[in-house]
Amino acid sequence: MSENQTPKKASFFGLMGAMLNGKAIPSPDVMKAEVESWQLPKLPESGKALIYVVRPSVFGGMIKFRVFLDDKEASSEMGYTHYQRYIYFSVAPGEHTLFTKAENWAEFPVAVKANDVIFIKQEPSLGAMKARIKMTKIDDVEGKYLVKTLSPGTLLKTEK
Repeated sequence: MSENQTPKKASFFGLMGAMLNGKAIPSPDVMKAEVESWQLPKLPESGKALIYVVRPSVFGGMIKFRVFLDDKEASSEMGYTHYQRYIYFSVAPGEHTLFTKAENWAEFPVAVKANDVIFIKQEPSLGAMKARIKMTKIDDVEGKYLVKTLSPGTLLKTEK
């Protein structure tokens, strides 16, 4: 392999990664400037916390990733995302567990205080039959930026 092929391969894999994960995320400074004077579509109600679940990736785009609060029962489903979507819902202060269903069940514990806004990112990956999923907590700047640039998902409930 010649040296000339390496940058082409690197840019090919970079392009493929961007296609699978959605648009490229800008630097933290750019994101901060973009959201500095921007207001989230929903803020926490007095005495409650608000959780935003964001899915910036286009990978597995047609598969809905259902989001459950505190258990995996149908009555606990808060909503779902498709590619480049977000949902949000209110929760009481305390310890909670988020669950997301894809090929697997992903589980993510969160502890919230009154008036907190928490951002959780759904991250799909290749599975055996369909997309697998994991969740990670992201910081406020990236979370606000993603909510600003994504479309609303499907909310079934706004609080539990």
